[in-house]
Amino acid sequence: MNYEDIKKLIDDMGNSKIDELQIEFPEGMKISMKKDKTQEVVVASTPVATVEQKTTVTIPKEENTVEDCKCITSPMVGTFYNSASPKDEPYVKIGDKVRKGQVLCIVEAMKLMNEIESDYDGEIVEICVNNEDMVDFGKVLFKIK
Repeated sequence: MNYEDIKKLIDDMGNSKIDELQIEFPEGMKISMKKDKTQEVVVASTPVATVEQKTTVTIPKEENTVEDCKCITSPMVGTFYNSASPKDEPYVKIGDKVRKGQVLCIVEAMKLMNEIESDYDGEIVEICVNNEDMVDFGKVLFKIK
């Protein structure tokens, strides 16, 4: 669960008729949310393995290992391919310099191969999907700095 998901959950709870919500994650994190009579949402987070103690937490900004990046997202639902054929080298690798308009990958949708081009000049700092992964519309494919 990332920052945007938690923020949306808090916003949705503030607008809903739900008065209390508890979520436990396999990693040992527990999130408890409860409205008080003034309709404010209080978020408490405790590890499951310890004695429960409620504290109000501020949700930090989503942690990215790479800051100030521009994201290339999938314009459609389909299958991601990093090269034109299985025998070819990938179009780009982490650390490659790219130019606006350069082909970065292919997204196959309904048996059509759609070349995805860079919208920016820069350096590939992260490839966010694996070859042959299914991608949704808006899924981040590459981060460019």
